[in-house]
Amino acid sequence: MPEASSIIQVADTTGKASNAKPKKKICCACPDTKKLRDECIVEHGESACTKWIEAHKLCLRAEGFNV
Repeated sequence: MPEASSIIQVADTTGKASNAKPKKKICCACPDTKKLRDECIVEHGESACTKWIEAHKLCLRAEGFNV
């Protein structure tokens, strides 16, 4: 699994969250960070995966979602 910092950097470089309406449904946005987050939670539990959860939230915000 890649480090969370590399995922966070990717999310940060995709752009800042805007006031525009998201172009995708939230379930289809950020599939890479979603997969890493979900795998971590299944293997280690939610409390051990905060870095992946936060990386996914950053990506969703960059896509225009208010999470």
